[in-house]
Amino acid sequence: MMTSLKFCYQELLLLLIVFILDFRQSNGTAMAFTATRTMYPISTAYRSVNFHPESLPMQKRSRNKSHLEAANSVAMPLSTAVATAAATRGIGSFYLTRILFLRGLAFVYFFAFLIAYRQNKALIGDNGITPCREVLNSLERDALGNSKERDAIEKRKRSWEEQNITTPDVPDGGLFTIVKETKGGKLIGDLLKNSSSKVQNLQERLRYRSDGLGRFYPSLLWLISREDRENNMNKCLDRIALTGMGLSIVMFLLGAANVPLLFSFWICQRSLMSVGGPWYSFGWEAQLAELTFHALFMVPFLSLNAIPYKTPTPLVTIWAMRWFLFRIMIGAGLIKLRSGDQKWKQLTTMNYFYETQPVPNPLTRYFHKAPKLWHKFEVLVNHFVELIAPWLMLIPGCRALMIAGGVIQLVFQSVLITSGNLSFLNWITMLPAIFCFDDAFVSKVFSPGYTTSASIATYTHLSATTAGVGQLVRKSVNIFFAALIFKLSIPVVKNLLSKRQIMNGSFDPLRLVNTYGAFGTVEEERIELIVEAAVDSGGPWREYQFKAKPGDITRRPRFISPYHYRLDWLMWIASCCGSIDFSPWMLTFLLKLLQQDEEVIGLLESDPWKVSSSEIDSEMKPKYIRVEKYLYKFNELNQDNYWVRERVGRYFPPEGEVYSLETLQDRIQALSLLY
Repeated sequence: MMTSLKFCYQELLLLLIVFILDFRQSNGTAMAFTATRTMYPISTAYRSVNFHPESLPMQKRSRNKSHLEAANSVAMPLSTAVATAAATRGIGSFYLTRILFLRGLAFVYFFAFLIAYRQNKALIGDNGITPCREVLNSLERDALGNSKERDAIEKRKRSWEEQNITTPDVPDGGLFTIVKETKGGKLIGDLLKNSSSKVQNLQERLRYRSDGLGRFYPSLLWLISREDRENNMNKCLDRIALTGMGLSIVMFLLGAANVPLLFSFWICQRSLMSVGGPWYSFGWEAQLAELTFHALFMVPFLSLNAIPYKTPTPLVTIWAMRWFLFRIMIGAGLIKLRSGDQKWKQLTTMNYFYETQPVPNPLTRYFHKAPKLWHKFEVLVNHFVELIAPWLMLIPGCRALMIAGGVIQLVFQSVLITSGNLSFLNWITMLPAIFCFDDAFVSKVFSPGYTTSASIATYTHLSATTAGVGQLVRKSVNIFFAALIFKLSIPVVKNLLSKRQIMNGSFDPLRLVNTYGAFGTVEEERIELIVEAAVDSGGPWREYQFKAKPGDITRRPRFISPYHYRLDWLMWIASCCGSIDFSPWMLTFLLKLLQQDEEVIGLLESDPWKVSSSEIDSEMKPKYIRVEKYLYKFNELNQDNYWVRERVGRYFPPEGEVYSLETLQDRIQALSLLY
């Protein structure tokens, strides 16, 4: 009795799936597949299709024969397709993979904008170390200073006043070159001919705000008034950051995105990149923006369904993601061999890497204390992962090698995350590796409801006999995206093949496809810059403690990744550069410490001049400041102090000189750095 009931239930489930699919296909209407989000995966339907009545007892066969024949008469037209879709269980399908990727992207974006919200006011705000309004003002001055551009602007203004119409020129190069002569490009050009002066003003801002290399600086901050630019930049920066955080929460919860949502992420990220100055000069900022640009072409235009039945993940974007990760890893591997640092060839790099990396974590010392033979093995593994394993991701038709390539990259990035605080660099590098896996591989981390819907969506797509207008548009967009990536990748490939390879560079005006690389050279000693201030030029000197960079030798490092302290990172970069002339922002930073600027002090672990959490000793304000250089080494594992350090010299000012508030202001003004 129980076996018969079980068989009937399985048959009814199959018939329900067949009915829904047939109804959707015949009526062509959008239908919510709520009924298919059951706790029973589609493999149950597969088992029912392959059910053999001979397995029932003899007396039960006759009772089931009639409805078996009836069921087969309905189900047979689709039973083979359903069985095939269920048997593959997602092989070659990427609905679930896309959900996993989008949630990972939302996770990274949340931290990226959280960092911006908590730190940007002190770094690039109204009274920040390097105010972003100076970047905007400088770009405007450069644009107006160019005589040809100035004449063009004036001519357009006169045209607006007389006719209120203009014929915009389309810039050459990059994206514009591809679409310039297309029918769509000409149509857009005709529409712009009759656009208003406000639209033309916006076009002028976006077109002429570029640097010496011709790279555009797209930013929402161009839209604010000059008055707000001078006085209310903090609010604008907070709004961008809060918008990004809110959108990231939405995308994470939905596991879905559409074009407007991802474009919002991209423009918010680029808005901060464009004005972030040295604080946004890290390679992972451009990497995050490029990753988002790729993702724009893999989601529906408007739908926010996690599994949109009409929009499977385009194959071209999947290969673009793999190509993206390939460029990152190959670039990182080649830059190590071409940097001139012999330690990479002598297999001794890891003897120093952990101790000298920017921001260690609690496990870094254990990695450093490993045997030297193990460190040699680590270098060999690094060369394999960055120079050989990426090729596995580009081999078509071999699913096992593709999965192996993806697993290698995920494991490698996971080890890097556990060995140091490298911001969200490793987290975003993991995301394109997800597209080495199909739904069948990642289905184990999803509920049966998701896997069922993904299997039905795959069948729906494969069984479609005609292509609608939406599908034709999607195919056209995919072709355009493939051509765009191919064109923009040409200078990137040339750079990878060049003996003078650069890392973290861009070659197109919008920085859509870039070249990357990391740790081409590794220092053999850790030189920390210790900032000290005093009331008297003869001392005693009080040391400023940072949130993440080493200072107090008794303090144990923390796990902060994917969070990131931008000031701490730039302090490490400044120590590697050797002179304050290469880090002019530090002069303003030191000035604000003497001024006891609350926002800048908030970037530090503590203020040594505070008597209590809310009280400052007015009689003990710092008047003089200096930056000392200390050699830091990991202490032995059985010792109380985490570090041992030794003073090795003065970073700023030179030995024998003393800098006060007045002398700092004079030097900043002389260098035109007074904001």
